[in-house]
Amino acid sequence: MRCLDLPLRLFAPLVLLFFPVVAAATSSLDLDSGWEYRWGDSPTLEDGTPVWLVTDDEAAWQAIDFPSNPPGRDGNHHAWFRITLPDGEWRDPVLYIYSIDLIAQAFLDTEPIYQHGNFDARGQGPFIGWPWHVISLPEDFGGRQLAFRVYSNYTDIGLWGEVRLMDRPEFFAMILNRSAADLVVSAFCLLLALLAGSFALIHQRRQTFAGIGLFSLASGVMILAETQASQLLLATPLLWDYLAAAGYYALPVGIGLLLEPWFTNRLSRWIRRLWQLHLGYLVLALGLALSGVINLSSTFPVFDALLATSLPVLFALIAGHLKRLNGEQRLVIAAYGLFALLLLLDMAVAHGLLPWQRIPVSLGALGFSLAIVAISLRHYVLTQRELIGLNQRLEQQVADRTRDLQHMVEQLRAFSYQDPLTGLKNRRHFDEVFAHEAASARRGGALTLVMLDIDHFKHFNDLYGHDAGDAVLTATARLIGEHFREADVVCRLGGEEFVVIMPGATAQQASEAVERLLASMREQSFLHGGEALGCVSLSCGIASYPTHADDPTELVRLADMALYRAKHCGRDRSETYAPST
Repeated sequence: MRCLDLPLRLFAPLVLLFFPVVAAATSSLDLDSGWEYRWGDSPTLEDGTPVWLVTDDEAAWQAIDFPSNPPGRDGNHHAWFRITLPDGEWRDPVLYIYSIDLIAQAFLDTEPIYQHGNFDARGQGPFIGWPWHVISLPEDFGGRQLAFRVYSNYTDIGLWGEVRLMDRPEFFAMILNRSAADLVVSAFCLLLALLAGSFALIHQRRQTFAGIGLFSLASGVMILAETQASQLLLATPLLWDYLAAAGYYALPVGIGLLLEPWFTNRLSRWIRRLWQLHLGYLVLALGLALSGVINLSSTFPVFDALLATSLPVLFALIAGHLKRLNGEQRLVIAAYGLFALLLLLDMAVAHGLLPWQRIPVSLGALGFSLAIVAISLRHYVLTQRELIGLNQRLEQQVADRTRDLQHMVEQLRAFSYQDPLTGLKNRRHFDEVFAHEAASARRGGALTLVMLDIDHFKHFNDLYGHDAGDAVLTATARLIGEHFREADVVCRLGGEEFVVIMPGATAQQASEAVERLLASMREQSFLHGGEALGCVSLSCGIASYPTHADDPTELVRLADMALYRAKHCGRDRSETYAPST
């Protein structure tokens, strides 16, 4: 149950809208070839470096298409995998891994760069969850060897699902894109569980509504826990795995409670025994895992085997009695049959019986939930008005969840590229835009950079306080933005330092704009809390390509030198770069 993805790309345009940089960046690269493996665990040198990272024992390594479940395990709990990373142009490169069985260390050449779980003296460690992993890489990773040391006492060993090189913003966009529809389906299931639970408290057919409520609750919790965005909401993977296990193990209990009243006494007793068996396993497995007697990971294969047995038994028991059921009951069984089929396919992928792919399990949950809603609206005519009101609230809740997701996307993008105090773009945005404009200038054209710094700002903060300093920063940022062209990009580099990128502008045009800004600063009255603040002035440095530099990337250094000269010459002035004589 670790490959959950709904292939309905409803929110892909939304994510691309809020991540325009991602769409233009280098595409991600799947590392699905070029791997090698070897069984066992490496001895270490005196400094702790694994010997296998420094020795040239090529014969011990064997090729494998993907770093997962190599042949000839024979009870081994340790394996190593390695690959030579390809070259590429990424701005903020990361390695994304869908999951790892079970704990691992990652090395770039001989340098440890990532660890999931804690290894003891024997190279072993407890299960700590099945999260996705994102490993930061240095810019010079191309051509270097990436190696993974893996320990697993689970049925699988190694990396799992996907291993992909990509930019960090693209990674976040992918996670949100994959999770958007699942979050909506989870909200839908949880709200249906609340609705069914309410009816279970007041209606005579309590067991039926209790079964619907439990099944919907289990589905909603399972989908929410297994959607990749859950790790962004709360970075506690083991907690999410416990919630996923609880929801997964409770599904047969919910459907058993729902089906039991539909059949005669003998068949009803068999259905009751099946859901009671699953309830017993749920309590026993989670109880032993929470008490530390067993790892949670070891409970999944046993339940998968139990479910793979009980599902065919359940459908065999009810197959001969379908004619006695009404259309609504047959629809529920058909919807559950689709859900069960998707669960079995997902289970087969999880255990390597089918090639890795994301099975749309949430589609089955959505289909079952929609079937229940349709039947409930039709069956309870006497409560039609109340159901309509509840359904409207349900739709509003779904819309609220979608709006919350949109807000999360906006917050993520703002966090990445916007200075929260002044509203200007931040250093990260400056680095990306300046690199782009420098490349454009090399193809022919002018590019000017203006560095600005508030004079004596530390003394100002000490005199008036940081709140007043923040007010001055905000007002200064506004003034800077008003004195430059719409095509210019104004950024706050940090503290009291600002920068303006002026594509196509000459040093003379920049100087004229800066002089107008300095004049406005001299006339500006700064207030905070009704109190007039002291004078605030700016020092500015200007450098232009190709007038002052053969390479546009040199403009940052040259403009900074000009800024330093403006400070040295008395501040409250602008200086254009001139070579030292």
